[in-house]
Amino acid sequence: MENTIKYAVKCFEDEAQAVLDMIPNLTDDFNKAVELIANSKGRCIVTGVGKSGHIGEKIAATLASTGTPSFFVNPLDAFHGDLGMFTSDDVVIAISYSGTTDELLRFVPLLMERDIPIIAMTGNPNSLLAEYSTAHLNISVKREAEPLNLAPTSSTTATLVMGDAIAIALIHIRNFKASDFAKFHPGGNLGKMLLSKVKNYMVSTNLPIVKPSSFVSDTIIEISKTKQGIAVVAVDGEILGVVTDGDVRRAMQNKRDEFFSLTVDSIMSRNPKTINENAKLTEASALMRQNNIHTLVVTDDNGQLAGLIDSFSCM
Repeated sequence: MENTIKYAVKCFEDEAQAVLDMIPNLTDDFNKAVELIANSKGRCIVTGVGKSGHIGEKIAATLASTGTPSFFVNPLDAFHGDLGMFTSDDVVIAISYSGTTDELLRFVPLLMERDIPIIAMTGNPNSLLAEYSTAHLNISVKREAEPLNLAPTSSTTATLVMGDAIAIALIHIRNFKASDFAKFHPGGNLGKMLLSKVKNYMVSTNLPIVKPSSFVSDTIIEISKTKQGIAVVAVDGEILGVVTDGDVRRAMQNKRDEFFSLTVDSIMSRNPKTINENAKLTEASALMRQNNIHTLVVTDDNGQLAGLIDSFSCM
């Protein structure tokens, strides 16, 4: 079978270049479009037909997940009752690469009658849709990535990127934070990471705790208690250090003859990385990545040992 990777590379290059070629076409209308959405008291309604409609659905979903109330309406459905979803407080993003899509142009005048601002995304600044619009965003490409220059490829990518650009601009001007994002994504790993605290996922019972005077050989049993591969060196809740399975292996390698007489204080790592039990999982994950470790010692508000959390719990 023919090696088709070269076609994939060409497609990547063509579509990436098409996106970069959009930069000179950005005008003050982009600022105007973002301002219209940011200042709207209603929703951002995205509409389009065919491939533009599919891209429009994704744009609406991205806007909705980043703090802009938004949904998609098929222009055909607008003529059969869905026009009632539109209010004068809304903003409409109308997508048509040609700018002459009949289904769109037929209900655009109805929007204009109700003074609903229209942000047009087209590849033709001289089209009727561009002319009708309050702000026009140029998504033209020199040619499609598809070799016959017929199937929407580069043009749909350009449209998608323009929608992302609007969403990202709105994130910046609204100072949209990770905690805000979590409100719209409460399920799955994303919600878990952004909303959950360390104490909800840490191991807090049957902890592997050893004293500085404990023999290293006995510490192996404590390390095996949990899957974290670590034992905490502590006295009366005060954390003095940690011993990892790596520390034990190195001790066995380097000090074979005296291994069974070694005590924990001779191999433990002092001043281990810790995190408060009320910290977010995202903070724990970031701290482990920064220090290239897979387990953190968890403390309470008094700095006493509260538990352990590993990188798998933060996934």
